[in-house]
Amino acid sequence: MDEYVAEAAETPGTPTAPARRRRLGRCAAVLVTAVPLLAGVFQPLPRAGAAVPSAPSAPSSPAAPAAPTADESRTATISISGLTPSAPGKGDTVTVSGRVSNRTSSDITEAKVALRPGARLDTRSAIDRADSRAAYVPGVDGEEIGGRGTVEIGDLPAGSGFSFTLSVPADKLPFDEPGVYQLGVSLSGQMAGEAYERVLGIERTPLPWQPSAPGKATQLTFLWPLISSAHVTARTESGEQRRMPVFMDDDLGAEIAPGGRLQQMVALGKDLPVTWVVDPDLLASVEAMTNSYKVLNDDGEEVVGRGQNNARRWLHELRQAVEDEEVVALPFGDPDLASLAHRGKNVSGALSHLGPATDLGRMTVKTTLLTETSTDFAWPVEGAVDPSIVSVATSAGAHNVITRSDSMRESGALNHTPTAARPIGGGTTAIVADARLSKLFQGDMTRADNSVRAVQWFLAHTQSITAQQPDRQRSIVVAPQRMPTTSQARTMAAALDSLQLSGGWAEFVSLAEAAKAEPDPRASRTVPGQGSYPSSLRKREMRTEAFEEIRAIRNTLDDFKSILSDPTRVETPFSNALHRSMSTSWRGDREEAAEYRDSVHDYLKELTGGVRLVQKSEMKLSGRSATIPVTVQNNLIQDVENLELRLTSGRRIGLDVGEAQPVRVEGGHSQSVKVPTTAKANGRTWVEARLYTEDGDPWGEKMRFQVEVTEITSAVMLVISGGVLLVVLAGVRMYTQRKRAGDRPDPDAPLEPRAGGSGEPEGSAEAAEAAEAAGDTDEGSEGGSGGEAGSGQAGDLPEDTGTGRRGPSGVGEKVDR
Repeated sequence: MDEYVAEAAETPGTPTAPARRRRLGRCAAVLVTAVPLLAGVFQPLPRAGAAVPSAPSAPSSPAAPAAPTADESRTATISISGLTPSAPGKGDTVTVSGRVSNRTSSDITEAKVALRPGARLDTRSAIDRADSRAAYVPGVDGEEIGGRGTVEIGDLPAGSGFSFTLSVPADKLPFDEPGVYQLGVSLSGQMAGEAYERVLGIERTPLPWQPSAPGKATQLTFLWPLISSAHVTARTESGEQRRMPVFMDDDLGAEIAPGGRLQQMVALGKDLPVTWVVDPDLLASVEAMTNSYKVLNDDGEEVVGRGQNNARRWLHELRQAVEDEEVVALPFGDPDLASLAHRGKNVSGALSHLGPATDLGRMTVKTTLLTETSTDFAWPVEGAVDPSIVSVATSAGAHNVITRSDSMRESGALNHTPTAARPIGGGTTAIVADARLSKLFQGDMTRADNSVRAVQWFLAHTQSITAQQPDRQRSIVVAPQRMPTTSQARTMAAALDSLQLSGGWAEFVSLAEAAKAEPDPRASRTVPGQGSYPSSLRKREMRTEAFEEIRAIRNTLDDFKSILSDPTRVETPFSNALHRSMSTSWRGDREEAAEYRDSVHDYLKELTGGVRLVQKSEMKLSGRSATIPVTVQNNLIQDVENLELRLTSGRRIGLDVGEAQPVRVEGGHSQSVKVPTTAKANGRTWVEARLYTEDGDPWGEKMRFQVEVTEITSAVMLVISGGVLLVVLAGVRMYTQRKRAGDRPDPDAPLEPRAGGSGEPEGSAEAAEAAEAAGDTDEGSEGGSGGEAGSGQAGDLPEDTGTGRRGPSGVGEKVDR
């Protein structure tokens, strides 16, 4: 046997690193098999994706012997941060790297790290049991491999760590037939005060071994979710050429920026054999970012968005990635189907959102990605279903419901993993994703040891599924968490890459193909009852009050649209916001969900408040028939119509306010609407004005004002007429007196003979004054008549001087006596 030389690097006294903090959507990218020096400084966390009970498997390895004491189990920790290749073949060299840590307060002497190949793990249950064991079990965990498979450390001081790299040719491993084998890494040594060497810690990983192709490969469908939380508000602002959307934060910009979560999802997924599952709201939001948009900062102020270039780049890369690939579109906004089924079904109109959301989702994906899409699949939260969820999920036209095997459990008689697709009645097919595979990639994948572990367990379980019935092809589906972090996405991509490269036991198919696969006749087809829905999920559902608030917003929106000349300008942003308000992403964050709904409702109220009645002060009506003007103000930028103004009054004076008056007001203007009224008596009364839609729904607030009715009686009219007559008589008298003064001759002027005609002396001031006095009256012809009545003084004026305004022209005429 060849002799192998160990390679190691000692780093004593390395402190334990604190747990890393992260924010969803802003995780740092971490390579799957990199950072070998980082992993060992951490104390092991609970294993990500711990085994979930599922279909019972065939009898497997004997029960493990009793584990050593708890003190022995906690003496040292080992983390495996790198393993290549993940599924070795003949001629490969298996390399394992990681770190050991002395967690005790005593030094470890004569320490060494060694590979220990273990027994074959015949079943999926055996894989789970190997994962759950913490302590070393003699006879089960195998013997040490010499050469490069062992490295001598020497002394390992208390609290220190040691990074290692071990390697062994695959042909030297005791693997005699295809299957999943256990490969362990142990730390042995002697503790202070002890007289013997023992195993102080061990870490295990499954290692698939497939030197030859199986009879029939298992068909595997992996969902690649492209989903984010809600980011766009209902508010829009005026731009140079279009209305600009307003984003509630800039988180989406960070997700699609280089290195961001969604950017990595696209970059990783483009080379993977996956089915893209897309929330169309995400596409619409990024599409909106390609043009001008605004973002609310931490102070609630609107600032200009700067992510146009990243948005255009992301959409371009996504279009390239999904070209000729299967794309499944969820309903717009990814509505919470379970919350709708459990809390929203009793709220009028709640379920009616699903149909439009599905149609909008199909159209959005097609127009944005320029590809065909399927809306025939519904995906409840974590695949948990009951009859009401299935009913709601299929109400918008979907014929397939993606569930999970920890919801639709198998009976104890089944000893293999069945095909995912199975009919459940009513033309509906349940796509039962494998729970253990789907949950493997949860947890903190920024740690290299967790990431390596998830990859190895994924390969091991898929190979074990094929080995259950190697001559019968089955179809399985993996449905991971809806919004993987960057590190989780990298780990999923590493697992799929390894399966493509080395996993001859599996072949990839689309979700549509998986739905058409021949169902296993022994697989469960019974949807679990209402009481089986997990209480942990039920506690995080939207409340009934949330759906009632959404209904109130929808009713207000419908009324608002009915009065607008162009209702589409508000229909799109508000309807999309209502879809977002029912999103699955609000689960576990009811406070933020309520704030989002409130912001939508408040903005809608702000807009509807722009069409209102202007408050009137007290007004007086003279006479029993009069008109009351009421001003309607429209502060919107578009016209409003289909409104009517109604007045109501008290019965005290019998004021009849007539019929409702139609209202139409141009954008940015006010309009006075005149309402004819009649009263039966004098007095005061309150009048109430209000706008109504054509459907009879009240619009805006009421406006109340007081009206006083006063009637002019016949006695008052007689007094007024007498006064007017006196004024007229006084004017006639004054006019006559002035005329007489103008006809009196000057005693000093010489007498001139009468020439048989009358002539007017030029420049007569008296005549001009008399003419001006006569011409200033409104009754011109009557003034002439008045002049004619006073002609008794002269006795021989020409007859034509008494007509119209020509009467005063003869006042200054001289005559012979």
